[in-house]
Amino acid sequence: MASISLKKLNKTFGALTVVHDIDLEIADKEFIILVGPSGCGKSTTLRMIAGLEEISGGELIIGNDLMNDVPSKDRDIAMVFQNYALYPHMTVYKNMAFGLQLRKASREIIDAKVQEAAKILDITHLLNRKPKALSGGQRQRVALGRAMVRNPAVFLLDEPLSNLDAKLRGTMRAEITKLHKRLDATFIYVTHDQVEAMTMADRIVVMKDGHIQQVDTPQNLYDRPVNMFVAGFIGAPQMNLLPATIRREDGRFLAVVDGQVLPLPQSFDQSRIVPYEGRPVMLGIRPENFHELTPGDIDPANTGAFNAVVELAEPMGSEIHLNLIAGERSLIARVSPRFRPRIGDAVTLTADMTNAQLFDPTTERSILY
Repeated sequence: MASISLKKLNKTFGALTVVHDIDLEIADKEFIILVGPSGCGKSTTLRMIAGLEEISGGELIIGNDLMNDVPSKDRDIAMVFQNYALYPHMTVYKNMAFGLQLRKASREIIDAKVQEAAKILDITHLLNRKPKALSGGQRQRVALGRAMVRNPAVFLLDEPLSNLDAKLRGTMRAEITKLHKRLDATFIYVTHDQVEAMTMADRIVVMKDGHIQQVDTPQNLYDRPVNMFVAGFIGAPQMNLLPATIRREDGRFLAVVDGQVLPLPQSFDQSRIVPYEGRPVMLGIRPENFHELTPGDIDPANTGAFNAVVELAEPMGSEIHLNLIAGERSLIARVSPRFRPRIGDAVTLTADMTNAQLFDPTTERSILY
């Protein structure tokens, strides 16, 4: 069993604390991803789990055992590094076999495990090559294979795809996801790329400045962010955050943005909005919730007209990203490629408020959840 529990785990370097008393429960066989900007503490947390960084405080429990002072080699984990960390003078076969040789495994067991891992990763034809003769994607597969042959209970992956080109990253994302299902092990994966996190994880841990901001499924993070940081970090392009004021007319709440009135859905928990009547809030609207004006296709109860000026249009093939100016605010809309306004054009978009978010501007916490 490879459930993992972090209890008030922290890491300090002198007077500097880089991981602050984090609590996290990771289920056996779960694929969990730590995500956040550079310097948020995600790799340091992973390295503490691996035993590569000393734990300054708190507890690390794997299964039912306290691991704070247990050496790395005895934690039943394997780590895949960002730079692959392959031995350049060894063949692929020897790179994959090396860890088992150190553990005094028999030649027959080593060969069986290396051949099995190579077959799963489709690198059998590369076993006699050295790393310099491999592409980046092939080296990444070898690094995964070296971890696999040990049959660990926990795989730790530290930004393993960051050195690959965009197309290969997409391919390897799918390969690692399938590998997790096949190996039936616990995966803890670190990345700063929220697309990787959204497409691969069972749950995502969003970190900032050494603190956990939110832990949830990818879809819940997207739909129900608990604060402005998570709202802005998850999603590409990121959520538009606009200063607004809450007003009530005819028993219905409205968000007013620079004089533009947008209705708040009555499905929202009205009791949470009442304290903010007449007060400033931050209104969050995702780019895909702005649409070109097509009155026949909108729900007037939850949709408002929004006027803006086109600053830049970025054709993406299946859609266009419009960089807009509304009053003094910049925002982004994802619209149909059939809608082709020019730079400087004044446009009227519909703002679908069904999935809008409201945040307290002082605490930056969600008002709705």
